[in-house]
Amino acid sequence: MSFRGLSKPNATSGMGVADQSKTTYHELQRKKTHRYVVFKIDELKNQVVVEKTGNPAESYDDFLASLPDNDCRYAVYDFDFVTSENCQKSKIFFVAWSPSTSRIRAKMLYATSKERFRRELQGIHYEIQATDPTEVDLDVLRERAN
Repeated sequence: MSFRGLSKPNATSGMGVADQSKTTYHELQRKKTHRYVVFKIDELKNQVVVEKTGNPAESYDDFLASLPDNDCRYAVYDFDFVTSENCQKSKIFFVAWSPSTSRIRAKMLYATSKERFRRELQGIHYEIQATDPTEVDLDVLRERAN
């Protein structure tokens, strides 16, 4: 089964990936037009879609504020930092956000769809699975990136 604008559905979860999701990720990765992208599963369309993008000037706090308190999401964040050798670097983090307060069905849906979606996003450097804000604290990114 194939739909226009949709990758082939995942056999285990049935979730496809909207072309817009891949295009928006490539804009973040290659053109640096976004600081972050938040994705959600649209159950009616049976696909992962873009929910929100953050412009390059937005902060990490803006990114964290875009993650819902009671629902799951996928997100990518373009983390800029300076190495101990004083070199400017950038690493892309994939975040699987699954707060403990979200519905069981949502947690299962996001867990079974994650690998398929993650494979569509070439060039991710690090992955973080988080259930509360402390697991995606800026210090966690700094530690992983260095």
